[in-house]
Amino acid sequence: MASDLTYALITPYSLLKSRTGGVIARLLSLCNLDLVAARMYAPSDAFAEEYARSCQQEGSPPEIRPVVAEYVRSMFPRNNRFGISNRIMVLLFEGRNAVRRLHEVVGPISRDVSGNTVRGTYGDFVTSQSGEVTFFEPAVLAPATEAEARIQLGLLAKYARPDGGILTNVLTFPKGTEVETVLVIIKPDNFVKRSSLPGNIIDVLSRTGLYIVAAKVFHMTVAQAEQFYRPVREMFVQRLAPQLEAELRRVLEAHFGFAFPDSAVRSMVHASREANAEHEFRKIVNYMAGDTGGASAGDFKGKCFAMLYQGVDAIQKIRARLGATNPRNADAGTVRSIYGQDLMKNGAHASDSPENAERERRIIGLWEESGACDVESIVNTHQVP
Repeated sequence: MASDLTYALITPYSLLKSRTGGVIARLLSLCNLDLVAARMYAPSDAFAEEYARSCQQEGSPPEIRPVVAEYVRSMFPRNNRFGISNRIMVLLFEGRNAVRRLHEVVGPISRDVSGNTVRGTYGDFVTSQSGEVTFFEPAVLAPATEAEARIQLGLLAKYARPDGGILTNVLTFPKGTEVETVLVIIKPDNFVKRSSLPGNIIDVLSRTGLYIVAAKVFHMTVAQAEQFYRPVREMFVQRLAPQLEAELRRVLEAHFGFAFPDSAVRSMVHASREANAEHEFRKIVNYMAGDTGGASAGDFKGKCFAMLYQGVDAIQKIRARLGATNPRNADAGTVRSIYGQDLMKNGAHASDSPENAERERRIIGLWEESGACDVESIVNTHQVP
């Protein structure tokens, strides 16, 4: 059966309040749809106005439509009523009955307080005794009908290039501030099952106080993985030598029943350390490219979720929240301590220097806007008559 397409739009206020991870955790774990794309936007006045008009289509209760339209007009432009960054995050979802399923998880816009939907937990709809709306924050915007979805997805595709993508020049920092941009990749094992894991990881990283300025769903190719992890391959030659020596000694002594001379073992280590490094390197490449090498490999899609975080000391702050590479050595409360399994499946990757951040961003296509736009391509493919 053909799949439908829908979207969830995380609002500027939700991004500012670091509710992003909690929202994504709910969407991924409850809507039973595939996340197929993600993109950041900084809406222009033209985009804000067209989107506001689209919110007055049939689907929502008539009394709600002008409230949503006014919210978009006041919060989406760069000069918005709160004076905050107008960044929004758009997530595209695909699957059967996608619009209905996602809308049920997001929840209706309602004065009733209820924690069983995204809006019930993260949104606000406050009215006075006379019924006048005094504060409205929907947390997430999502279409209620297929007709509304078609119109708004078309707008997201139309403005994907001019208003969206890598927003490293959108935020304003005090003069003299040294700002860094760090790449974070949520690794494929977090997407093997539909779960809240990716959102939970983002929630931990949000405690850095940094700003998300780009987002992308992608599948790393073998060629990309080889280029991305090539420095690790070179590092393995030396770093894994002690482990290789210990394992060789254990196996040889267990098999032959006597202690091998140190010189003999070290000679074997020297002869085999390149092959050992290549073997471990291949395991990482296959893992990141989506090949588990087992019976479930066909279901293991190798999906990754990449983000750029920007702010002061961004690299150090992200890596502190991420924790040590080996989850066993990671401090309590860090991503790898909570969600890591081993040295390879350790939750997420983060750049360790500005130079590596640039190198890695270039490899996965988050250095500059070029080539095809995934949101534009996916929407246009689905909307072909």
